[in-house]
Parts: sequence; C-alpha cells; structure tokens
Amino acid sequence: MRQEKGFSLIELLIVVAIILIIAAIAIPNLMKSKASSNEAAGAATVRTLITNSITYSNSYPANGYPLTISVLGGAAPCTAGPLTACLADPVLACAAQPCTKGNYAFTVTGIGPGAPAPNTDFVAFGTPAGPSAGARNFCATSDGVARGVASTATPPDAAIALPSNCIALNPI
Repeated sequence: MRQEKGFSLIELLIVVAIILIIAAIAIPNLMKSKASSNEAAGAATVRTLITNSITYSNSYPANGYPLTISVLGGAAPCTAGPLTACLADPVLACAAQPCTKGNYAFTVTGIGPGAPAPNTDFVAFGTPAGPSAGARNFCATSDGVARGVASTATPPDAAIALPSNCIALNPI
C-alpha cells in the first residue's frame, strides 16, 4: 500500500477555522487601537494649536490671538507677518476652515472685538473626520489646556466651541 503525503481536507479546514477565529478576536482590537492612536494625534495637534496661538499672540500683540487657523501658517517660502505667521504647517493651517490633518478636522477662532482691537481669546477645536477616526472631540482656549468630549454623529454645533463650554469639559 502506498502512503500519501500531505494534509487532508479536514485538517486544512480546521486550520482555516482557527485562523478565522483568531482574526475575529484580533480585528476589533486593532480597530480600537487605530481609533485610540487617531485620538492621541488629534489631541496632540490641538496642543500644537494652543502653542501656536499663544506664540502668535505674543508675536503680534496688536492682533491678539489669531482670528482663524489660516493666519498661523503660510505658503512656502513663508515670510512671517500678522497674516502669515509661519507657525503651523500648510496642511494644518489651510485657507478655509476646517482644515483636515490626519483623521481630524481642526479650526481656530479668535474671540473678542477683533480689528482694530486685539482678540482676547481663542478656541481651537478638533473633531473626528470619519467614523473610524476616533470617539472624542477636542477643544482648547487661551488657558492652554486641551479638553475632550465624546463626539456626536454629526459635527458639534458652534455652541460647544465657546470658551465657557470648552472650559467646562474634562481636561485630557
């Protein structure tokens, strides 16, 4: 009698079933890890916007805090000035808000009387740009603390971005 070498069909099916079970366990955890890393990147970018906005206020005291996110950047080669501070990269400081970087959309809004008086405060806001981007929005004001709040199905309304509402949220 001749002996066959190799695997039987049932052995191969068992191996495939085991691989599918392991994948069913691992893929949701992978997606959670991806969302967590997207949230961490969103929070870090809001912290960068805090630093850039405070630096802008110190560099251009006549303007106060930036009116929009676009004044924090500038096209290359960038020449620093009140309308193009060259503090943020062009992707983050795009021409029209919100600016999408990674999996989050960001805005910066100056608050106060505006020209000719300086803006006395600002709100930096980051919201997930897609369903798998993350589960929290982030905001910050001139106090320099980034705060997070659970995101909603649709982008949050402007009321959440007011300084008093942002201060009421949990620091991260």
